Amino acid sequence: MVEELKKLTGRVQSVEGGKGIDGLNYEDFCIQPDVELPEGYKLQKFEMFDGTGDPKVHLKTYCDKLVGVVKDERIRMKLFMRSLTRDALSWYISQNPKKWVNWESMASDFKDQFRFNMENAPDIFYIQNLNKKPTETFHEYATRWRSEAVKVRPALEEEQMNKFFVRAQDPQYYERLMVIENHKFSDIIKLGKKIEEGIKTGMVTNVEALQATNKALQLGVFPKRRKQGQ
Repeated sequence: MVEELKKLTGRVQSVEGGKGIDGLNYEDFCIQPDVELPEGYKLQKFEMFDGTGDPKVHLKTYCDKLVGVVKDERIRMKLFMRSLTRDALSWYISQNPKKWVNWESMASDFKDQFRFNMENAPDIFYIQNLNKKPTETFHEYATRWRSEAVKVRPALEEEQMNKFFVRAQDPQYYERLMVIENHKFSDIIKLGKKIEEGIKTGMVTNVEALQATNKALQLGVFPKRRKQGQ
């Protein structure tokens, strides 16, 4: 009987000892380990933050997705990691979750960590001079341009963004896109792709070449014709 009691005591001590290994407990890894999601709650698909965008914008879009549980800051804290990736996720998992006593403290640390992105955001001058690369299609360029434009602070309205984009174009694009600069950005891209195709097939005149020809006519400067046999 005594021997059996010693064995039982040893097993209990072994289990209790395993629970006490510092840094390996569930509670050491998890934000709000005692919080469970409401029964039937459908987990939202969050916009992912990789460490390169505006942290304040991400916090707003994240909270906006938490329909039904946004008032429970414990759930807000528990799910936040699901909206992070790459550098942002690496930063998050390197933190001690026990230091965040509430949502405000976690959100504040997050915003401070990536404040650099806000302080070094591109300005209007930058996007106005963001030109198309020779290897890019119009669609690729427009997508890259818009991804940079959304980083401008203070943030641009959709109509402002469209106007700046159109005014950043070469003449053969500008003269045709300016008539729809008040439309959706997707409409501008569609027309831009048609203009691009027209230039490739020769259906759309290269405005720069036309202007150069007109200037030559006005100045009376014409390329010399080659004589036969030369």
